[in-house]
Amino acid sequence: MRRIFHRLMSIEEAKQRILSRVKKDLGTETVKISDACGRVLASFIISRVDLPPFDRAEMDGFAVCSSDLEGASEQRPVGLRVVGRIDAGDNILKEIGSGECVEIATGAPMPKGADSVVMVEYTKKVDDHVQIFRGTTPGENVASAGSDIQMGELVLRKGTVLGRREIGLLAAIGLEEVEVLRRPKVGLLSTGNELVGQGESLEFGKIYDANAPSIAAALKEEGAECVDLGRAKDDYRDIKDRIIEGLGISDAVIVSGGTSAGIGDIVYRVLEDICDQGIIVHGLNVKPGKPTVVALHQGKPVFGLPGYPVSALMIFNEIVGPYLEHVSSVRRRGNAKISAKLSERVNAAKGRRWFLPVHIMKKGTSKIAHPIFASSGAIGTLAKADGYIVVPEDVEFLEEGKEVQVNLFKDEEDLADLVIIGSNCPGLDLLLEMLFEKSCIRSKVVNVGSLGGLDAVAKKEADIAGIHLLDPQTMRYNEDFVKRFGLPEVSLIKGYRRLQGIIVKKGNPKSIRGLEDLLREDIFFVNRNRGSGTRVLTDHMLKKICSDAGINFDDFIKKIRGYRWEAKTHSAVAAAVYQGRADMGVGVMSAAVNYGLDFIPIGYEEYDFVVSPESLKKEEVKEFLRCLKSKEFREELLKLPGYGVPSD
Repeated sequence: MRRIFHRLMSIEEAKQRILSRVKKDLGTETVKISDACGRVLASFIISRVDLPPFDRAEMDGFAVCSSDLEGASEQRPVGLRVVGRIDAGDNILKEIGSGECVEIATGAPMPKGADSVVMVEYTKKVDDHVQIFRGTTPGENVASAGSDIQMGELVLRKGTVLGRREIGLLAAIGLEEVEVLRRPKVGLLSTGNELVGQGESLEFGKIYDANAPSIAAALKEEGAECVDLGRAKDDYRDIKDRIIEGLGISDAVIVSGGTSAGIGDIVYRVLEDICDQGIIVHGLNVKPGKPTVVALHQGKPVFGLPGYPVSALMIFNEIVGPYLEHVSSVRRRGNAKISAKLSERVNAAKGRRWFLPVHIMKKGTSKIAHPIFASSGAIGTLAKADGYIVVPEDVEFLEEGKEVQVNLFKDEEDLADLVIIGSNCPGLDLLLEMLFEKSCIRSKVVNVGSLGGLDAVAKKEADIAGIHLLDPQTMRYNEDFVKRFGLPEVSLIKGYRRLQGIIVKKGNPKSIRGLEDLLREDIFFVNRNRGSGTRVLTDHMLKKICSDAGINFDDFIKKIRGYRWEAKTHSAVAAAVYQGRADMGVGVMSAAVNYGLDFIPIGYEEYDFVVSPESLKKEEVKEFLRCLKSKEFREELLKLPGYGVPSD
């Protein structure tokens, strides 16, 4: 019986019909990370360790206390006594005192009492002493624990396509296996009495089967697994048996050929007989590719593609490709390069070509590239980048606002829907996880501290900033800082509360009661970085102690052992205490819990969000705010140690 195409369907309608009716959940499987390239994460990955796991030297040289080198120069070198050497892999915690230093190798753990590394190029060692010809600043040439990745930090989100950078990150945090979405398995059948296989003798009236190899290659490019169902003659029973076999072992079946309106084409009859949901597409309003048929059986599609190779590949790209993207959660990729404007000046690498990672933010119809300045060992930072720019070796700098070419690590469509810059928080990670689960909104999070986040919003370089800044004058959180940055009151969105406190060793062996114990000779302190909300809170409390005791603040902090050492994360504070480099530090309760440390509460702080006025109308921002205020989020938030909501 001859088939007539009574109504040709548009590509858009065909895709809508298919994607709204197919079975989407293909399940998950666990694979070794060595086999995970190109796979899609099925769950969120939380780091069980800090990266780096300890404070380590980034250069060969000498581990020193920066205060010992004040005024050091070529004309007036400072001499220090060398009390030992630490190599990469050493696991004994050493200690230096005033006027002492330790020779140290790149990657070696920092000794207690040292806060920086002076490069060997600026030293001259003679016996057990060394002459040092320049000073250092706290943290110079040191990677602090957790400065790249924090224990308990969400490092990769569900739906991430794993590539070389993500695999490196999984390896760096010690994972051997990972749960991924199962790849779609597609059965492939060629039909036609005229077809012969490659390598066979080509008789008169016969043609080589070009569709099967080309469609198999297309399936591989799309990340699907191809199941060869062979070649069938134009025979009802042969075609029916092979399609039934394919439906039993695959998620979808592609039939090449036998779909036109010719008398000999029987694929329509087979599909009508075996597919319980029937034929849903019967001819497309396109050229080439008109004789296309799609049927459904138990949520599994059977794609009947035209027999001509060009037509078959065209329809594969327009119909089958979107289906594979839909069920695999992998956006289709291409060679992606975009133009963007630099958010800040970039100084060149002094005669070297520089591949500089960047974050990309959508700003209306244009793109903003935010350079990522990180050490070469920061795999976690690189994994979060959207792409990179090439800074030529023959330029001195690239000016702010300069248009640059960005080589994307992903397709442009994969760029984040939201850019969030500011203070890191596990509560925010939880919120963004729920946002992705509910609305598939992808977020870019850049942790630079509260003040850095406010600055980014004020410059229109971020959609949202997470902040927790206490104004010592008014004792209010965040409101006054928002005003100082010239942002309207409507930009400040109240969030939730986090419990800050003093982190000490398990059992509190030194009987620490509060920050006033910092004056004790046996106490080493680990401080937070300037610009962070925790540092603002710490200095405020120390100033109050000084005021009550009639002590000068500047004199007070000079006596605190470790005050100048600045940890960049809450996890780095906890790591320093856990590893014995410090006896106490100020941080959030969750960091102490992660390391099994004791926690002396100080009080709750307010962690709020500042939204760029230009972003308030974005649908993704509106959904973010709805999720923030939702009952579901607040219930999950209260399960985190030390978190509360304003009504508590």
